[in-house]
Amino acid sequence: MYLHLGKETIIQQRDIIGIFDLDHCTVSAKTRDFLAQAQKNGQIINVSEELPKSFVLCRERDGMKIYICQLSPMTLLKRIGDEMI
Repeated sequence: MYLHLGKETIIQQRDIIGIFDLDHCTVSAKTRDFLAQAQKNGQIINVSEELPKSFVLCRERDGMKIYICQLSPMTLLKRIGDEMI
């Protein structure tokens, strides 16, 4: 199954490690440091045309990718749930 994140970006659900709310997660300094390091390593892909609401952590063959998304985590989870029916 696949999940559409926006900007014509589709990922495989089996590669998703986690879906996180940007407002709540970036309160932690550790999360901010993690995202900053991922940005330096070129692991972040912005698929948001508006204010980002979530990030999706995915495994890749060569490591990981983080997709910054304008959809809320709840919307993404609903999309996953709809595809499982």
